[in-house]
Amino acid sequence: MKYAVEQIQSEIKSLLEDALQKARMEGKIKFTQIPEYIIEVPREKIHGDYATNLAMLMAKEARMAPRKIAEIIVKNIENASSKIEKIEIAGPGFINIYLNKSWLLPVLPLIEEMGDDYGKVNIGNGKKVQVEFVSANPTGPMHMGNARGAALGDSLASLLETAGFNVSREFYINDAGNQIENFGLSLEARYLQLLGHEAEIPENGYHGEDIIEHMKEIIKTEGDRFLHEDSQKRREFFVNYALNKNLDKIKKDLKNFGVEFDVWFSEKSLHESGKLQQTIDILKQKGLTYEKDGALWFAASKFGAEKDEVLIRQNGIPTYFAADIAYHKDKLDRGFEEIIDIWGADHHGHVARMKGALEALGYDPERLKVIIIQLVRLYRNGELARMSKRTGKAVTLADLVEEVGKDAARFFFNMRSADTHLDFDLDLAVSKSADNPVYYVQYAHARICSILRQVEERGIKIPSAEEAYLELLEEPSEIELLKKLAEYPEEITRSAQKLEPYHLTRYAMELASLFHTFYNSCRVITDDQKLMGARLVIIKGVKQVLKNTLTILGISAPERM
Repeated sequence: MKYAVEQIQSEIKSLLEDALQKARMEGKIKFTQIPEYIIEVPREKIHGDYATNLAMLMAKEARMAPRKIAEIIVKNIENASSKIEKIEIAGPGFINIYLNKSWLLPVLPLIEEMGDDYGKVNIGNGKKVQVEFVSANPTGPMHMGNARGAALGDSLASLLETAGFNVSREFYINDAGNQIENFGLSLEARYLQLLGHEAEIPENGYHGEDIIEHMKEIIKTEGDRFLHEDSQKRREFFVNYALNKNLDKIKKDLKNFGVEFDVWFSEKSLHESGKLQQTIDILKQKGLTYEKDGALWFAASKFGAEKDEVLIRQNGIPTYFAADIAYHKDKLDRGFEEIIDIWGADHHGHVARMKGALEALGYDPERLKVIIIQLVRLYRNGELARMSKRTGKAVTLADLVEEVGKDAARFFFNMRSADTHLDFDLDLAVSKSADNPVYYVQYAHARICSILRQVEERGIKIPSAEEAYLELLEEPSEIELLKKLAEYPEEITRSAQKLEPYHLTRYAMELASLFHTFYNSCRVITDDQKLMGARLVIIKGVKQVLKNTLTILGISAPERM
């Protein structure tokens, strides 16, 4: 199925190329093949609905001035389509095409027919894709980087599903390695301290209040019995207890944020299953490891990394990188055709070495896509805010959702490209004004629902899109709304190809803005029954597309505000 924009672009392409072929047959232009050209929406409305650079790209082979080529093309397609109002030549040879509204009107019956499915495309063809995101260290609560990654990852997964991909959401639990050793030592030290014994938290240990709370709970239920246990067994118990508590909290906080994972993958399982050792053995067999200073190294520099990397430390403990290689091998072995990782800014240098490791193992490194998210700065009362209003401690995901709500947090996190720093205005996020983008978009949806309720209360029948006199929609604000609605499937395609859900927040704001402009200039409930029917159909279309867009972003579409 072709959507309106795709159909009109395809028709314009055929008209342009048919015109060129006709001109060649008549001997007016000489060429062997038509070059790759673009048909795009001009930035300025005065330049038409679509513009093409075809004539300029033909100039070299045809040995003719671009404007002359443009004149021949235009002459050959004049009156060739009832959808074209006029064609103009601009500048050095751009062809600007102005359409009449006839190509736009079918979009409303289509939206009505497809409903929640309007905008779905199939560029994915069921391709199996895994999106791994958040993967927060389970030794403590989630911070702002995790929160941004959660909003981005979940929206991206939904966007890819809308574009026809078979998507799995995965959380990688870092429950092994050095950090867990230090976590156990930190828990043990707090336990001993609380029972009046001298103990020190290790240099790279954990000092959070949550560590103390965990140990207070254990003392409350278990008393001092671990004082008499072997230190190793004691730490294992503490770590298992604290990690389970922390993971339960992470899962709960993410669920409140509208994020649920298909798979929670344990790093520890890579060690226990032997997959980590198998991966290291493969690299050894390929002659890509060597020993130095008592450690085992991977020759990462042979595969584009800046330097070689340690796989197993002098103390015999595998590095985080070694486990990560085994994890990515496991992902690809599970049949994912493409894997997408969302990492924090501090992992930027990790990209080249991970792609290199996959290449070393015999996989195509291009199957791994990495999105790096930049830092988030929170502002309250115009000043940088680091502390939660409620707890007075560092702001966590749970604190943020409590302060501004899930919808505002998810919308704000998806308003900028992942690779740009994000300034999050906490006051703006809770304000009920047109300056608050999420409120502005949700209010447009609620306002339409209010109009439709008024119509229903008056006993007015809303016609179907097929029954309505849609040709009466001719005001500029109505035409702009129709164009925006027609663009939606193309917006989904483009956003999915670029792996950038932030385009959808912009689209939602633009559609809401066009609706508010329409509402202020066109009376919907009017004595003209035919015109009212057409306008009711168009606002129902806007309501549906706003809902579809917000659903992908994991944001509610309220009917009352």
